[in-house]
Amino acid sequence: MINIHKKTLQDLEFDIVLEQISTLCSTSLGKLAILKTLPFNDEESTLYALNLVNEYISSFDNDNSIPNHNFNEITEDLKLLRIENTFLEIESFRRIASLSITANELILFFKKFEEYYPTLHNEASQIEVTTIISDRINAIINRFGEIKDDASDTLFSLRRSINSLKSKIHSSFSSALQSYSSSDYLDEIRETVIENRRVLAVKAMYRRKVKGAILGSSKTGSIVYIEPEATLQFHRELNNLEYEEKEEITKILKELTNFVRDFKPLLAAYQEFLTQIDVVSAKAKYAQSINGILPEIVTNRHIYLRDAYHPLLYLNNKEKGEQTFPQTIKLEPESRIIVISGPNAGGKSITLKTVGLLQVMLQSGMLIPVHERSKVCLFDRVLSDIGDNQSIENHLSTYSYRLKQMNYFLKKCNDKTLFLIDEFGTGSDPELGGALAETFLEVFYERGAFGIITTHYTNLKILANELPHIQNANMLFDERTLKPIYKLVLGQAGSSFTFEVAQKNGIPYSLINKAKKKIERGKVRFDRTIAKLQKERSKLEKTERSLKVNEQKKQSEADKLEEINNKVQRKLENYQELYDSNQRLIYLGQKVNDLAEKYFENKRKRDLMSELFKIVQIENSKRKKITVKEKKAKKAKEQQVKKEVEKKVEVIREKKKEAKKKAALQPPKPKAVLKIGDRVRMEDGRAVGTIDKIEKNKAIVNYGLFTTNVNIDLLDLVEAKK
Repeated sequence: MINIHKKTLQDLEFDIVLEQISTLCSTSLGKLAILKTLPFNDEESTLYALNLVNEYISSFDNDNSIPNHNFNEITEDLKLLRIENTFLEIESFRRIASLSITANELILFFKKFEEYYPTLHNEASQIEVTTIISDRINAIINRFGEIKDDASDTLFSLRRSINSLKSKIHSSFSSALQSYSSSDYLDEIRETVIENRRVLAVKAMYRRKVKGAILGSSKTGSIVYIEPEATLQFHRELNNLEYEEKEEITKILKELTNFVRDFKPLLAAYQEFLTQIDVVSAKAKYAQSINGILPEIVTNRHIYLRDAYHPLLYLNNKEKGEQTFPQTIKLEPESRIIVISGPNAGGKSITLKTVGLLQVMLQSGMLIPVHERSKVCLFDRVLSDIGDNQSIENHLSTYSYRLKQMNYFLKKCNDKTLFLIDEFGTGSDPELGGALAETFLEVFYERGAFGIITTHYTNLKILANELPHIQNANMLFDERTLKPIYKLVLGQAGSSFTFEVAQKNGIPYSLINKAKKKIERGKVRFDRTIAKLQKERSKLEKTERSLKVNEQKKQSEADKLEEINNKVQRKLENYQELYDSNQRLIYLGQKVNDLAEKYFENKRKRDLMSELFKIVQIENSKRKKITVKEKKAKKAKEQQVKKEVEKKVEVIREKKKEAKKKAALQPPKPKAVLKIGDRVRMEDGRAVGTIDKIEKNKAIVNYGLFTTNVNIDLLDLVEAKK
C-alpha cells in the first residue's frame, strides 16, 4: 500500500501546486477536491487517474472537444431532500435540471466517442442516463424561472380568473379616471401607483367628491391618492385569488420535491461525476501550462527523467521571461542512489526537489513536465528531509530534528522507498556528523532503497565512489567565472570551490593560505583534484556542445543538399517526359507530312485514309486507359513542366541576346584563315569537326558520323593542321 507522509508533501511544496491547479477549476466543489488531493494508495487508482487526465488533455488537440461541464452546486438542496415534508424552491429545481442535463450530455458524449476516451467512458458508464428529472422539472418551470400555467388544472383556472379580474380592474379604473378627469378633480399627473395599486391623484379640495379609499397624500398635502370605489371590490377578489395561486404553487412544488426526492442518490452521483470531470479538466489545463505528459510507467524499479523541469520554477520563470534549465536523472537497481555535491546556489536542492515533486505529482494523478521518452516507477513511500526544521515549541535544534527524521527513515526505509535528503549530515561537528551520515547511508544502501542526497562532506563522496550501486554527481560551474551552469553531471563528485569562491568574493589571499594550512594537506589535495576534474569536465562539456552544434549544421546542410538533389532529379524526370512526348509528336508530324506529300502526288484518298487509320490504331494501342481525374492531373503536370521550360528557355534567350549585344559593341576579333584539315566548330557550338573541302566562302566539315556544308564566317578555329 502506498503511503506518502504529509511532511514530505510540505517539504516538496506540493500544496502550492494544488493551489495553482485549483484556480483552473470551474466549480467550488472541484476547487475543494483539488486542495484535498493526496497521492493515491494503490497503483491501479494512480494509473486510472493518469489515464483520465491524459485522455482529457488529448481533447485540446482534436476535433472531438469535450462539452462544458460547469454546474451549480446542489449540496444544500440534497441535504434538504433528506428532511421529510420540506420542499425546494424554484431556483433549486433549476439547478437540479441544469446539473442533470449537463451530466447526461457528458455521459452520452463519452459513449459516442468511446474510441477516443475509453477511460473517461468507463468512468461515465457507471452512472444512469435519464432525462426524466429534467423533463419533469421543465414541464412545470419555464426558462424564466416561473411556474407554467398548465402545471395543474387548478393553477390554470386560478390564473385565468386572475387575468379576468385584472382586466376588470383596468377597465373600471379607466372609466373612473375619465369621469373624474372631465370634472377637473384630478391633478396634472392624474394617476400614480401605491402599494402596487393604481390610484387617482385627486386635488385635496375635491377629495370628498371622489368615492373610494384614501391610500395616501403628497408631501405638501395638495394631492390625495384615492383608489376608486369601483376597483376596491375587484382588488379584494384579486387578493383572494393570488393567495390561492400561491397555495397551489406551494402544493405543486411539494409534489415535484417528492418526485425528485426518489432520485436523490442519482443526483448525488451526477454531482460527484461532474466534480470529478472538473478535477480532471483542471489537472489537464495545468499539464498543458507546464508541457506535462504521461511518461512510460514501468513495473520494475527504474526512473529515467529526461529534460525534467521543476513545475513551480518553470511557471515562475515563464512569467518573468527567464530561462529554466531542465535536468536528466537516472535511478536503477545498478545505480539507485545519487550523491550530489558542489558549491551552494548551483541547483543541487532544486534538482532534488524536482525529482521528489514530479514523483509525488505523478502518484497523485498529474502529468509531469518531462521528455516523452522518460520512464517512471511508483514507490510505496517517498521520504524527505529538506530545509532547516528547527522547532522552538518542541525544543528541537536543527540537528536534533534531523536525527529524529533519520530515526523515522530507518523504521520505514525499504526497497520500495525513495528518500530525498538535502545537506545530508549537517548541523553537527563535520567529522562526527559526517561519520553518522555515512552510517545512515550504508543502511539505506543495504536495504535497497532509491534516493538522492546533497552534501559537502568528503567522506560521503568517497563512499559513493567505493560502493557499486551509488554514484557521485555534481552541478557544473563555469571554471573561470564560478557561475553555475545548472546542469547535473553523473559519475563525478563536485568540489565545493570553498577557497576559489572566497577569493572571488574579495577575501585576502593571505587569509585563504592561512586557512589552507589549518586543514590536512590530503583534504586540500583531494578537493583540488576534484575541482581540477570538474574544470576538465566543464571544458569537455563545452567541446561536446560545440561538436554537436557543428554536427547539426552539417546534417542540416546535407539534408538541404539531398532535398535540392531530389528536386533536380524530379525536374530532370519531368523534362525527360516532356522531351519524349515532344519527340513522339514530331515523329507523328513527320508521318502525317509524308502522307500529305504522297496524297499530293497521287491524289488517292482511300490510301490516305487507310494509312492515317493505321497510324491512329498503332498510337491507340500504346495508350493506357486512365480516368478523367488522372487525365486532368497528367495534363496539369505537363502544362506546369511546359511553363517551367518556357521560363528557362526565355531566360537563356535573354542571356543570348545580351551576349550578342555585348559582342556587337566589342570590336570583332580577327578571324583565323582556315585551311583544309583544320579542326573547327560552330560559333556557340560544342561539336568539333575537320574541314574536308573549301569552295568559295563555304566549307564542308566532317563530324565523323555526318558532314555538313557551313559558311566559313560561322566557324571558329579549334586547332590548326600541323
